[in-house]
Amino acid sequence: MHEMSIAEGVVQLLEEQATAQRFSRVKTVWLEIGPLAMIEQQALRFCFEAVTRNTLAQDARLEIIDLPGQAWCLGCNASVPIRQRYDACPACGSHHLQVTQGDEMRVKELEVE
Repeated sequence: MHEMSIAEGVVQLLEEQATAQRFSRVKTVWLEIGPLAMIEQQALRFCFEAVTRNTLAQDARLEIIDLPGQAWCLGCNASVPIRQRYDACPACGSHHLQVTQGDEMRVKELEVE
């Protein structure tokens, strides 16, 4: 379950930013996650709750913002929406797609004290 290591990485990032920006508590974390990032959101929520115990993010809310998947089709030279890797182009049916968005996960915003 790589969601545990992702949650631990988020907490590490929060601790680093707390030192750099001088805050002592995290109230809310907004994460942007694309459908191609291969992250199970329920598992991430569970792991986040577990790894934030006794940290500056204990009891912090985790808000997940779903990003759309997007790819460039080499067959018809168009930017097209996709839901998962290896989807066919919805415009021409080609499988020659280059992912341009939707495989990322990043901290978008924090609410801190």
